[in-house]
Amino acid sequence: MKFYSTNNPELRVGFKEAVFNSMPQDKGLYMPVEIPHLGDKFIHNLDQYTLPEIAFHVAKNLLGDDIPAEDLKALIKDAINFYAPVVKLEENVNVLELFHGPSLAFKDFGARFMSRVMSYFLEDGEKQLDVLVATSGDTGGAVALGFLGVPNTRVTILYPKGKVSDIQELQLTTNGQNIRALEIDGTFDDCQALVKQAFTDAELNAKFRLTSANSINIARLIPQTFYYFNAYAQLLKRGTSKVIFAVPSGNFGNIGAGLLAWKMGLPVEHFIAATNANDTVPEYLKTGIYQPKPSVATLSNAMDVGNPSNWVRIADLFKEDPAELNALIEGYTYNDEDTLAAIQEIFDSYKYVACPHTAIAWKALKAYQQEHPAADTAGVFLSTAHPCKFPDVFTEPIAQEIAVPEQVKELEEKESQAVSLGTGFDEFKRYLLENS
Repeated sequence: MKFYSTNNPELRVGFKEAVFNSMPQDKGLYMPVEIPHLGDKFIHNLDQYTLPEIAFHVAKNLLGDDIPAEDLKALIKDAINFYAPVVKLEENVNVLELFHGPSLAFKDFGARFMSRVMSYFLEDGEKQLDVLVATSGDTGGAVALGFLGVPNTRVTILYPKGKVSDIQELQLTTNGQNIRALEIDGTFDDCQALVKQAFTDAELNAKFRLTSANSINIARLIPQTFYYFNAYAQLLKRGTSKVIFAVPSGNFGNIGAGLLAWKMGLPVEHFIAATNANDTVPEYLKTGIYQPKPSVATLSNAMDVGNPSNWVRIADLFKEDPAELNALIEGYTYNDEDTLAAIQEIFDSYKYVACPHTAIAWKALKAYQQEHPAADTAGVFLSTAHPCKFPDVFTEPIAQEIAVPEQVKELEEKESQAVSLGTGFDEFKRYLLENS
């Protein structure tokens, strides 16, 4: 499979180059030249496949011969070794739990797949791979665990000071080995801007072999399609063939993967982009004007993105018919007060504990269903992180119901090793050059 840049449709690179270069020099994002349709036979019989089998079929169709079939099967078996259940809460209201991986967040799908792809493509004697990643919360932890101990790689994680939860920060800063963390005195957008600028800096690119582990990397986007197909497979087993997905949305890689799955033939009736106060995309969907804005801090910190990188991919997917995008996706936005109320209502209604991001997706799904009632359509909202990551958000009665995984208890005994930096690119560049 060949990939092109969203800023240059004539560009053609293979999967390996797209993964390692991460971001074209023209500052676009890589997209597949052809989006394969998986065919009705596969789609209508998804309930007969396991998650790894679905993942292999989807990846094989997207990547072609870039990774031989048996190698790809082994890679997926190693990377996607946890489950993602669709849990029914009430009639036509289901939660897709994506937090059962090692970092307790949905980003384990992308980070583990990508780290193993990079390790697969790395050859003996090649220059060390320097992975730069900006995180608003969960990406960094997933990437850290995905790459920890991978030979000939080094990961530098940038996160905004005071804007990630304590557990998220421990996941970023306590690993050591080939993982290092930079605490940036700014917002996620500042972290993301530093990473992007590094990829276009001639001196850094001459000295280092830079790549990204953010969702701008195509190897992050592809595996996120897997759980949409797998969720549909679980619904088919229950006799349901119509579905709408409500997706907590920050950098828009998650819902972008869902839209890619739709393009590949997954029969989704509608997508709901659920955001917090960082409402750039919902405003665009209402007004037709895309106006990025500075991000603001909220309780759902992983969604605190004012200029979502992956929106250009979504726009590119629908460049032939922008009206189709507006017909397929609807945006909802909620503030912290709404979020806390939703957490409480979910707990009162189902005795279910939802993280702040998940609660926003539930609230958006319920609002959409009230406005568009459809008795034969399952609503699925995505749960993107384990609630234990956000202990300060919950009331005491709810917090007592959270089962804290063992790996979190172990984290609390480790010491942070973060380095503090400002938002200036010169300081960041100097750090990279002096700590090579």
